[in-house]
Amino acid sequence: MTKKTASAFPAKRFFVEMLTRDIELQDAILDLLDNCVDGAMRQNKGKSGSKKHPYKGFTAWIDFDGNSFTLKDNCGGIPRSLAEDYAFRMGRQDANRDPELPTVGVYGIGMKRAIFKMGRAATVTSQTETDEGFVVEIDSNWLTDDNNWNLPIEASPDALDRPGTIIEVTELMDGISRLLSNDTDFHKELEKAISAYYGYIIEKGFTVILNGKKVAPVQVELLFDNDSSDKKEGIIPYGYKFVSDDGISVELVVGLYKSLPTEAEEQEALVGSPTTERAGWTIVCNDRVVLYADKSRVTGWGEAGVPSYHTQFISIAGVVIFRSNDPGKLPITTTKRGIDGNSELYLNVKEHMREGMKLYTDFTNKWKGASTEQNSLKSKTAASSVESIIDMLSDRNWSKVSKGMGGTKFKPTLPTPKEDDPIKQIRFSRKKSQIALVSEYLFENSTTAAGEVGAQCFDDVLRKASK
Repeated sequence: MTKKTASAFPAKRFFVEMLTRDIELQDAILDLLDNCVDGAMRQNKGKSGSKKHPYKGFTAWIDFDGNSFTLKDNCGGIPRSLAEDYAFRMGRQDANRDPELPTVGVYGIGMKRAIFKMGRAATVTSQTETDEGFVVEIDSNWLTDDNNWNLPIEASPDALDRPGTIIEVTELMDGISRLLSNDTDFHKELEKAISAYYGYIIEKGFTVILNGKKVAPVQVELLFDNDSSDKKEGIIPYGYKFVSDDGISVELVVGLYKSLPTEAEEQEALVGSPTTERAGWTIVCNDRVVLYADKSRVTGWGEAGVPSYHTQFISIAGVVIFRSNDPGKLPITTTKRGIDGNSELYLNVKEHMREGMKLYTDFTNKWKGASTEQNSLKSKTAASSVESIIDMLSDRNWSKVSKGMGGTKFKPTLPTPKEDDPIKQIRFSRKKSQIALVSEYLFENSTTAAGEVGAQCFDDVLRKASK
């Protein structure tokens, strides 16, 4: 008898391999940390007695070696009903879950993808304040059985001594086992990533302990001239703010995070000095850093009149903070460690990122070589956190933005060095094709204005001549 249906059921091996192929081990582990933070947020329902430290008291412990990986948290646990109907499914069905909380979970694949990335077997133990605990075991046989997509869940009344979750992964993949052993620098790289990508959350009270060591946060702070008699003039960051009708908020600041570089510092930056790693753009979505110290075209460098990043700009840093109770509206990728460059929201915000960058790249050009006056600039400024700066800018005169999606912006008047010699204009002509060729070389596009191309050529030669 002829069948009336054709099988479209996925092969589990194919599904698992495709799910894990495009994610690095570090990102997979950070996905698990995202789940811990989302759990903490659900536990306190986005509220806290301390606005400054809403994650205080919540901790994630990460331990690993060449044989196993374990993550334990005290972030509320997984409700039994959620575990039975959703938590272990390959993908998220309830897109509107947590409508009142600014989480980052969108697709419902983070925990599963992390487990499958690392090993062939895992045990998940969890308990909430109101539910009895449970244990779910995944073994290597389940991973190869295409006809069995259900996982046994066992009740365990005393699974844990407090609300939280433990994920233990065993039977590690060969490459993963080597990375998690003591024979590589993966531990150091992971600690560095947690410091950067969870800096804002750790500053707000969350604790991450990696193989017994508490991870310290890294946050971008910007210089701010508090003594400026004019509230618009001085070393003050450029700012932009926007709130949409559907609850998306954007806060953007860009300025100097350290004093202008000396020639020696520029040389150090050429070989990757750690003192310059915070330069560039850091993008935060619902408290999670999804892009850290980016210096590429993704964040506007080298396009639309903004010069490509080089060592002259090692003091410039910017931060964009996106918030929404619907994480699907945020411009993040599925790994939550990258930006969707085609997002209409992000493209609009990027216009202001470039405007702020251009203001400060022009500033560094004007102060190039004015070393005697730079000391006076530094003495008037103090480093402040991004959120503090947003508060400090609130009493300034912001202007409305009429184009794009609107919003308001603050554009400071930055100080200029004294004119010891007069400015003269340089004029010369070249073929359009030649200008386009040089534009492509300098800015990675052939449409930059001729004046911008000429100015950048001169600045590059001046920088070399001044050494």
